[in-house]
Amino acid sequence: MGDVEAAAKAAVDAAIKRFEEQNPVSRKQHEIAASILPGGNTRTLLHTSPFPLSMKCGKGPFVWDEDGHKYTDFVGELTAGIYGHSHPVIREAIVSTFDNVGLSLGSTTIQEQKHAELICSRFGLERLRFANTGTEANLHALNGVRKFTGRNKVLVFCGGFHGAVLSFGDGKVAPNNVNRDDWVIGKYNDIESAKTLIQTLSDLAAVLVEGMQGAGGCIRATKEFLHTIQEETKRVGAVFILDEVMTSRVAPGGIQRVLGLNPDITTFGKYLGGGFPIGAFGGRADIMAVYDPRVPGSLSHSGTFNNNTMTMHAGYAGLSKVYTDDVNIEFNARGDKLREKLQEISEGTKLCFTGLGAMLAVHFTDAGVRDILCTEDVEERWDLKDLFWMEMLEDGYWITRRGSIALILGTPEEEYDRFVECVRKFLERHSAIMTVS
Repeated sequence: MGDVEAAAKAAVDAAIKRFEEQNPVSRKQHEIAASILPGGNTRTLLHTSPFPLSMKCGKGPFVWDEDGHKYTDFVGELTAGIYGHSHPVIREAIVSTFDNVGLSLGSTTIQEQKHAELICSRFGLERLRFANTGTEANLHALNGVRKFTGRNKVLVFCGGFHGAVLSFGDGKVAPNNVNRDDWVIGKYNDIESAKTLIQTLSDLAAVLVEGMQGAGGCIRATKEFLHTIQEETKRVGAVFILDEVMTSRVAPGGIQRVLGLNPDITTFGKYLGGGFPIGAFGGRADIMAVYDPRVPGSLSHSGTFNNNTMTMHAGYAGLSKVYTDDVNIEFNARGDKLREKLQEISEGTKLCFTGLGAMLAVHFTDAGVRDILCTEDVEERWDLKDLFWMEMLEDGYWITRRGSIALILGTPEEEYDRFVECVRKFLERHSAIMTVS
């Protein structure tokens, strides 16, 4: 082990020791939870070693853990928490729905149609159906296009994540994926490879792709890459599915409007539920007709809570009253500005920030790579990510350990400025291990 590696290990070990000392209540809670829940949780992403922090409450853009520490929330519930933890418009929608509508009516409702109409208008869709999660949205979208095309194979890309059972993070089909034999994995942002695969794959039903990979670390697709997919799928009679579960918030009309795309089907989730579970998929009327129960032989699409009253009302209130186009543009411009400042201060180091608008991600590489096109092209220094995560916690910032950041509406500007300063001091403090040699 060289001097730099030894220094990095010492810094991480010291940070872990401080983490354990500063969070005894979370540690105890994890031990209790692990006796009931496998691993102490029901959401794998939330597990961290030596133990996860247990949050007690949140207000606005801030959260407090069980040990009493206050954090600026940069997790943003992986883009679902855009409204924060106590937005008055969302609260009013929740209380009004409880008092005047009730829970789970077991029927279609006017509000279901209203929310669907708003989403269709915002994203240029002909038809839409609701589900409970982004995972469900992608699963139903895929089943629908398989029915529509009469084919089974789906082209996805390394680093892609389309839900709990639709993961391709390391360029392989995850062990818990569904339809394991039906996936073909291409290289993200490789235009020629994508074109060849689409043209030569037999039985190709669809191409499923993110305009910016979320779990992959906010890696943006090039406009040329996505337009090639759009053109080639049309040429061979396959369906172009754009996963906007996370990216629909980066601009009015989502990332597809930014890049001038017209996907056949788009999948959604996260913030569109106003803080409640939601998934949705929609697009061309002829494809979506495979789920029309009036049509003989159509596919069944069940889900007890697909149109639950809280999601329909809170989601509609958030999208119609809070996250308007003007707010969207201003909010994402603030995110771009923050990322640019962070990129500037990290120049010449192993740290870089990727993303678009109010979504960004942290990367550490020995070469100090600044422009990442595919997860296959970089080898992340996860030890340095761990160090960054733990020391940002000490500075009062709640981010995911993998380095994902999703900003929240109403976060004070001074908290963005303070974060930039905390990152600058982090790089100075650890210059011996952060500077690119």
